[in-house]
Amino acid sequence: MSVFRYGQWQDGPDPLAPPYDVRAAVDEMGERVLEGDSLRDALRDLIRRGPRDGRGLDDLRARAQRLRRDALRRGNLDGAVTRARQQLDQALAAERDTLAARDDMDARFAEAQLDNLPRSVSQAVSELSSYEWASSEARQIYQQILEGLRQEVVSQRFAGMKQALQQGDLSAVSEMVGDLNRLLDRHARGENTEDQFRDFMDKHGQFFPDNPSNVDELIDSLARQAAAAERLMRSLSPQQREELQNLMAQAMGDGPLQGQLSELTDNLRSLRPGLNWGRGERMRGPNDLGYGDAASALGEIADLDELIDQLGQEHPGATLDDVDVEAVERQLGRGAADDLRRLRELERELRRQGWVQRDDEGLTLSPKALRRLGHTALSAIFKDIAGGKRGEHDMRDAGAAGDLIGSSRRWEFGDDQPLDVVRTLGNAVRRRAASRDVKTLPVRLEPDDFEVAETERRASAVVALCVDLSYSMYADGRWGPMKQTALALSHLVATKYPQDALQIVGFGKYAQTLSQGELAAIEPTMEKGTNLQHALKLAGRHLRRHPGAEPVVLVVTDGEPTAHLEDDGEATFWWPPMPETVRATVREVDLLTRFGATLNVFMLGEDPGLQRFVGKVAERNGGRVFSPEPGELGRYVIDDYVRARRGRR
Repeated sequence: MSVFRYGQWQDGPDPLAPPYDVRAAVDEMGERVLEGDSLRDALRDLIRRGPRDGRGLDDLRARAQRLRRDALRRGNLDGAVTRARQQLDQALAAERDTLAARDDMDARFAEAQLDNLPRSVSQAVSELSSYEWASSEARQIYQQILEGLRQEVVSQRFAGMKQALQQGDLSAVSEMVGDLNRLLDRHARGENTEDQFRDFMDKHGQFFPDNPSNVDELIDSLARQAAAAERLMRSLSPQQREELQNLMAQAMGDGPLQGQLSELTDNLRSLRPGLNWGRGERMRGPNDLGYGDAASALGEIADLDELIDQLGQEHPGATLDDVDVEAVERQLGRGAADDLRRLRELERELRRQGWVQRDDEGLTLSPKALRRLGHTALSAIFKDIAGGKRGEHDMRDAGAAGDLIGSSRRWEFGDDQPLDVVRTLGNAVRRRAASRDVKTLPVRLEPDDFEVAETERRASAVVALCVDLSYSMYADGRWGPMKQTALALSHLVATKYPQDALQIVGFGKYAQTLSQGELAAIEPTMEKGTNLQHALKLAGRHLRRHPGAEPVVLVVTDGEPTAHLEDDGEATFWWPPMPETVRATVREVDLLTRFGATLNVFMLGEDPGLQRFVGKVAERNGGRVFSPEPGELGRYVIDDYVRARRGRR
């Protein structure tokens, strides 16, 4: 038999380990939320800045932006016209040297013709089309002006056309462009073009070295080149654009090629309208770029713009799957592509393990992550409060049911008390022995064997935590402690006192009830108003839904009430507080008092008006006023809740 030995993996990183410590990533987001940042900002920044041991989207985007700036400094876009002017000047200089050596009237007439040429390069080239050159060198330079431009224009659109153009075979180019336009017309009408595409590639495939596998890939490649050419024209000044257009028209000659290229551009624009066809760029640099180099530079800038937009993740519902990994590798290198792949793995792992979930606006924390966030908040407040370890089933802690009193009883369906393991096993052993069965082991449990430990019943509580969401809470650094306190209390109630009914009420100009997830995601607004009256009204409704529980109302605020609800439900704000606002708020305090609820206020501000108001509320209700530092808020609120819920109506 084969012998297998197992030991710790020592040959490099653990192949079964996740790419990142996902729990650490969740905790990192939780720290940001508890410090007062918004939930979505924390999630987004984790991907944008990357986890602690990796690089994020911001780094990749910054590198793409640097490359874009470098491309803009590559050279001047009017190099085609500048080069044509230089070649024309060279041709004219060579021609004048030849004419100066002659002593006849024809030479003098030719010199006069050259002296009267238009200043425009394109017009001068046009007028010289019928000129009889005396210098063979000048004739050759002049011919190169249009031939070179024609080669650049067509080669920029079709990478494989260089050899045909060098041979002067424009008919092959014209035939290919005509067949291409017919293929695109059929594709645009929704016809099946698979057979036509194969025939086209069999006939003209040598002109497309990238070897597209279908019509869409062919369109993508050609559309990007055509869009770059369009952007080049729009990047030039009106005078430069006119010069270049006239030169290109002369370079293409009187044949059908120029019209076919225009038709091709229109077809590609209609098939790929989402490309950047219209926006020009201002490029400056020490070199004059020819037509092909200028269009290539603008095409590269367009690709970088698209990549920068993908890395920005600004549109709603954006995911890392929207980023083209091949484009990242092509523009930024293999290392950047690896960084992106690791970020994708992190996002997928967060979703796979249930820490985040996606909605219409993007990623958000799942209930599982919110529970961990609440646990973190509670642990930060009380270092000695920690969740039990995995697999720990020690029932010595009675949990929410109350304190153990030492007695037990038979289990009945619906009991939630802890099992009395010793008495349960004893019942099973005695039952087996009474049956006179020699084999008393193994012990098999029957439903009648189970006993539960009796506990002292605790009264349940109905809790309303009213938290101030006014902008001053954020501006004065109290937003994070407020969130931490509310999340910690929510976690404490869910885990230690599940029989209690907690409702969190946030109030600014209006009040609203908040779930744990809504509280974690809520962000401050600039809207003015502290509508404590509305918050207490919602708290009263919550208390009345649980008439048999101990009522607990806790208020966290940093300002006196400055808003209240009118009879039509609209909120009225005014500062300093109007008498109507104070009366409406006190009316809700009186209703809570008559219901038997004690109202305890945690005052975070030192405003004299706030101090006078909460002092009068305490006298009227019988509650207490606390003035903790923001960092101590959580401990004060949790301690007061635990004390208050032990009371009696």
